[in-house]
Amino acid sequence: MKKGKGLKTCLVVALILIFLAPYVSGAQERVITLNYSHIMPGAAKQAILSDQWCREVESRTSGRVKVHFHPGATLIPARQTYQEIVKGTADMGCTILGYTREKFPLMEAVDLPLGYRSGYVATKLINDFFKKFRPKELNDVKVLYLHAHGPGLLTARSRVEKLEDLRDMKIRAMGLGAKMVKALDASPVFLPIPQAYDALAKGTVEGILIPLEGLQQWRIAEVAQFTTESYGIAYSTGFAVVMNRKKWNSLPADIQRTIEAVSAEWIEKTATLWEEMDGEGRKFAEQAGMTFVPLSQEEERRWVDGVKPLLDDYSRNTRARNLPGEEALKFCLDYLAIR
Repeated sequence: MKKGKGLKTCLVVALILIFLAPYVSGAQERVITLNYSHIMPGAAKQAILSDQWCREVESRTSGRVKVHFHPGATLIPARQTYQEIVKGTADMGCTILGYTREKFPLMEAVDLPLGYRSGYVATKLINDFFKKFRPKELNDVKVLYLHAHGPGLLTARSRVEKLEDLRDMKIRAMGLGAKMVKALDASPVFLPIPQAYDALAKGTVEGILIPLEGLQQWRIAEVAQFTTESYGIAYSTGFAVVMNRKKWNSLPADIQRTIEAVSAEWIEKTATLWEEMDGEGRKFAEQAGMTFVPLSQEEERRWVDGVKPLLDDYSRNTRARNLPGEEALKFCLDYLAIR
């Protein structure tokens, strides 16, 4: 009797285990958690779109991946984002390459005053640039996608329509923008962008280099009355969405493919967003009473000649590092010439 009861019990347990096996397996499957650090405030449209990237990845992986989104540099200080992602402090993030400019000597070509006409083209350019040159300087991370804002122009409290108007003008600019300002015989002022509004309102600075979307997002159009359409020397700024290399390598192959597919789609979405934001920024500025000042062809040529030393420096510096800087610069200029 005891042997028979024991056999029955074993059979019942076996059947229960067979029935529950799929559920037990599913329950034991580890949910992959990623921490995403973003430099932009949560209310910024760029951050909102990035948060949508997170939700899309979660959806397409059926919940196998959970992404915790941390906007506004709340997880990592903005200028330390790239280095901390390499260390693994965050699994992934969005940063500005110019924050660690010495780290990306070849990619710096994208930030030069090359004559950008739109954020859409700038975003397409930086991704095609990366695909062509595959800079080793980004090998520490997995690059998911890149993007770049629309044309950076001069906005000022007074009308600027020739180089002489710029002489000794105090202009808020950072990084390569500061070199641009110096090349045009003005005086760069290093100032965090959140402080630019008050500085312009008080006259501490007289102008700022900024894309059109910033006229609305940072409300610059309320305290500056003129934007010079200096498209011949318009610059952009490269953004990178990257993941810690070790974390990326630990992901299952199918999840890697899903993340790459979503990221490829977000190139187009982000390019379109930059374009839309520039349009909204211009409309906001016009409603605020801003005047847009075009440059004559002759005057634009003078401005282009004025910043040419920056392009020459790039070629010289990359050559010294045995990097294909001249080829990279030609690629960018040819790309913009036909778009």
